[in-house]
Amino acid sequence: MNIENSQRYYGEVLGQSADLRTDACCTLEAPPPAILAALANVHDEVRARYYGCGLVVPQAIEGATILDLGSGSGQDAYLLAQLVGEHGSVTGIDATPEQLVVATRHLDWHRERFGYAKGNVSFIEGDIERLGALGLPEAAFDVIVSNCVINLVADKAAVFAAAHRLLKPGGELYFSDIYADRRVPAALLEDPVLHGECLAGALYWGDFDRLAKTAGFADPRLVSHRPLAINDPAIAAMLDGIAFHSATYRLFKIDGLEPQCEDYGQAVRYKGTIAGSERVFLLDGHHAIERGRLFPVCGNTWNMLAETRFAEHFEMSGDFSTHYGVFAGCGTESPFATAPAGDGAACC
Repeated sequence: MNIENSQRYYGEVLGQSADLRTDACCTLEAPPPAILAALANVHDEVRARYYGCGLVVPQAIEGATILDLGSGSGQDAYLLAQLVGEHGSVTGIDATPEQLVVATRHLDWHRERFGYAKGNVSFIEGDIERLGALGLPEAAFDVIVSNCVINLVADKAAVFAAAHRLLKPGGELYFSDIYADRRVPAALLEDPVLHGECLAGALYWGDFDRLAKTAGFADPRLVSHRPLAINDPAIAAMLDGIAFHSATYRLFKIDGLEPQCEDYGQAVRYKGTIAGSERVFLLDGHHAIERGRLFPVCGNTWNMLAETRFAEHFEMSGDFSTHYGVFAGCGTESPFATAPAGDGAACC
């Protein structure tokens, strides 16, 4: 039911963003100046049919090869096309023909607007649950993005697994979606409005964590999040007791990431060389790394900077030769950190 309802809801029921009944598929973040400037170069018709819930614009993507899962009318694809530059590329995949018509109608308009001799955007009609059937090359993409789409598909595990296969080593899946604080009752998936508004298919955050790690993304990093307000009384009544959040995660394809954040005495120093992030580099919601400051990090964070496109922007200090236990404040503390309940010795 999921893909058919998505095609109908986004192809026929919704004519523009204003037709949404909740703010789940809306982006409320204030974009930085560079992003606002790039959005001004996106065609009005494309922007009118945008249904994303976050800013899927990772740092340092000049020259990158990007795949957009569920690209819709193409707003994110055309935005990213400007940031990767003429030597980068963006491929969008979507299953809704009406959305793809809007996206492809303006390919030449955007190429001319960007001043490119050759277009760097393309769109493919396809189901992101079946990426293997589209003939995409494996380990070929630097970054995969998705904006409020994975909640709409039934086989979310297939999407995460395919994304891992399609990414280059050191690449990342950077995406925004809707999450619930508990499992949404399966029966609600049958409601076309709840599904179309990105709520019925929202993952319980614990299930997302498990699926991501099973796919090979060992240490999911939460970049930003916001609670959702469901202002439609009828929809709110059906979902009473469930809290929803819009959240942006980044998942790196890096071998050797550990289940917990382990301390090896490592540190990094940010050079301030990433455009738009000259003063502070935000890796995730817990790692805002100021330029020039020696910043202690766990082993996973060290790898996320040393084994990715970010490496040239950091001075790396340390190695993995000495282990100091769990990184303080960043992982699970030792279960033996508190005093035992009883005073006397006992055996069993």
